[in-house]
Amino acid sequence: MSDSPVPSHDQSAQPQDAGSQALAEAFQSSFRVVQVVMVLMVLAFFASGFFTVGPAERAVKLRFGKTVGEGDDAILGPGLHWSFPYPIDEVVKIPITEIQRVTSNNGWYYTTHDQDLLEASGGDIGPSGPSLNPAIDGYVLTADTNIIHIRATLTYYIKNPTLAVFGFAGETNFAYSLTGISNAVLNVLDNSVLYTAAKYNVDDILTRDVAGFQDAVKLRVVNKVEEEHLGISVDQCTIERNAPRQLKDVFAAVTIASQNRKKMIIDANSYTNRVLSTASAQASTILNQATLASANYVTNVVAEARRFTDILPQYQSNPDLYRQQAVMLAWGQVLSASENWLEPASQTGEPTEMRLQLNREPPPENPLLANPNGK
Repeated sequence: MSDSPVPSHDQSAQPQDAGSQALAEAFQSSFRVVQVVMVLMVLAFFASGFFTVGPAERAVKLRFGKTVGEGDDAILGPGLHWSFPYPIDEVVKIPITEIQRVTSNNGWYYTTHDQDLLEASGGDIGPSGPSLNPAIDGYVLTADTNIIHIRATLTYYIKNPTLAVFGFAGETNFAYSLTGISNAVLNVLDNSVLYTAAKYNVDDILTRDVAGFQDAVKLRVVNKVEEEHLGISVDQCTIERNAPRQLKDVFAAVTIASQNRKKMIIDANSYTNRVLSTASAQASTILNQATLASANYVTNVVAEARRFTDILPQYQSNPDLYRQQAVMLAWGQVLSASENWLEPASQTGEPTEMRLQLNREPPPENPLLANPNGK
């Protein structure tokens, strides 16, 4: 009995146990694969938290919307860093040398993008409406209660990442995005344009003091940026200004009149300078001639006085001879200038005419007349 064969039900259970074992082994292999995949996914999840901050950048790590660290410790410098992947952590990168740009259009009339491109190229964007539409058209008020259009463009870069991220000296724990920083700068620019325009007259803004108005807007922006501790440095501020398009012809006429006025003033100043220069040259010439004539006159008087002083002793020694010489010299001068002469009276008292043929050449110098004493 002991050698009897195994019952049939045991033989049927053996294949069933083999199938279960194969299925279990398949489940085990799949579970191992799933485990490996999960491990790889976890590793990939944490590996995705590595990020690089460039040399011209700074970064801030936000964990569930709050900054990790305070003040300068929260600012990540250049190099490789790690954070929990999103949505646990979020990294905000801040370019510190890249030039940023904002444009204030609050004081500009409404235009489409195509019209902006056409206007930038010097084209005419077409006629304006009969009046301003306050719902879409912007404008500013000047000090003399005029309405004009102003569009300002400001370029800047982030100088202090700590202030740019945390605001006033790190007192807040809210990290700004680049859009938030840009909006803060744009608000400052809008305020500066409106405030400065109210301090200037319309003619100064449009023609007379364009550079001064532009510098005033930039100075206001710089002061407000420092006051609000935005942590940026202003690079350049450019201003576009236009009169209302509805009054384009009127303002053009005023501009032409102002240009003509300037031209007339320049011409008048040029004429004044030319006349003054000529008068100054003439006055200098007259003064020089007068000085020279005065010196010559004084020299001649001194020489004449010296000559009289020299001949005084000769006259005193022989007055008759001196008188005779003086009469002969006088007659020579008279006769050399005239062909005819009339003697006043003869010995009988009647006039006597005497005609002489005289030599027109000047007589040679008589050494006796020049020096009566023969000295």
